[in-house]
Amino acid sequence: MKVLVIGAGGRESAIVWKLNKSKRVEKIYAAPGNIGMEHLTELVNISQTDVYNLADFAEKNKVDLTIVGPEDALSLGIVDIFEARGLKIFGPCKDAAIIEYSKEFSKDFMKRNNIPTASFEIFCNKDAALSYIKGRQLPIVIKADGLAAGKGVYICKTLAEAERALDDMMVSSKFGKSGNSVVVEEYLSGVEVSVLTFVDGKTVVPMISAKDHKQIFDGGKGPNTGGMGTIAPNPAYDTKIAEICMETIFKPTVAALAKEGRTYKGVIFFGLMLTADGPKVIEYNARFGDPETQVVLPMLESDLAEVCLACCEGSLDKIDVQIRGNAAAVCVILASGGYPDTFERGFEIKGVECVENANDALLFFAGVKKDGDKFLTNGGRVLGVTALADNVTEAVEKAYEYADKVKFENKYLRRDIGR
Repeated sequence: MKVLVIGAGGRESAIVWKLNKSKRVEKIYAAPGNIGMEHLTELVNISQTDVYNLADFAEKNKVDLTIVGPEDALSLGIVDIFEARGLKIFGPCKDAAIIEYSKEFSKDFMKRNNIPTASFEIFCNKDAALSYIKGRQLPIVIKADGLAAGKGVYICKTLAEAERALDDMMVSSKFGKSGNSVVVEEYLSGVEVSVLTFVDGKTVVPMISAKDHKQIFDGGKGPNTGGMGTIAPNPAYDTKIAEICMETIFKPTVAALAKEGRTYKGVIFFGLMLTADGPKVIEYNARFGDPETQVVLPMLESDLAEVCLACCEGSLDKIDVQIRGNAAAVCVILASGGYPDTFERGFEIKGVECVENANDALLFFAGVKKDGDKFLTNGGRVLGVTALADNVTEAVEKAYEYADKVKFENKYLRRDIGR
């Protein structure tokens, strides 16, 4: 079968890598992809948001399955467009993907369906939001309503920080229209867990749990990024908690979406907080997480193409999804200094072959371009170094061992991933 992967980052690099191991997949296209995928795919020069041209390409090239990586394509209704042409595509329709691209919708959805989450209020006026915050306990969380590349969440410990966050979103429009309205919610204490699940409209099958590290600095400090590293499995997520989440969060979410006419097929990423009052939803994402995918897919033993097809066809309950046991994976992101704000590009990357030739590590390309035979930095998050081992502790040490073999000017990485 022919598969088209939409997207250009580390997440899509991991998806392409996993699809390449499928016995059913004979050809992989990536649109637009990145230069690090070129040995596994045919790169297609179509933007991930050019949804109609992507559908034209899939039709013309008789693509059997399309897998959507980024959330922006989903918010533009790419799944609806493909399905209207009879094209098979893995991802939720626009009406279902709203659980990610509107925080306002997702919070109201959880409230009306009794899915445990933080208490909240929604505002489209800065002064009203600030007045509300003055009467609440700090810290408090402020979220831009729309998509913000994983950076539209502020944890505010002081009133001054809250006002700056509101200014960023609602006055200076740092996130464009996404910040026209904001969700102000209770700060939840506990252990954060990421659980990606395969969904076919009715059946939910969780992948291995993970722990993301969003803030730019060690110790969880500084502004949010798209993710600076992740580990799997999450040591705090045991069998008992998994059962509670399945019965109180995962199944109710999928059932409620179906009941509301938003039948969901694809991946639901559940961002959870394990609180003293039980697991609660921090956020939904409507696709594979980045960088979670870079540890979750190496731990998936099943054929990714077969699982995605089963989700599209509503037959996930007939697939035995296998997760690698007694093992762990850790991903460390190598970023450009200055990310998530301003940073320079174009620095030569050396040592790539040290990771690519390893038996116990993987290198996933993200913000990279090529000049002749040289790889150059071309984004905020440049590379993901993933190591596999018998346990998290060993995987952490291996990940940093390999991460240190890759060199480029202004290289930045957190040193506490999984530690």
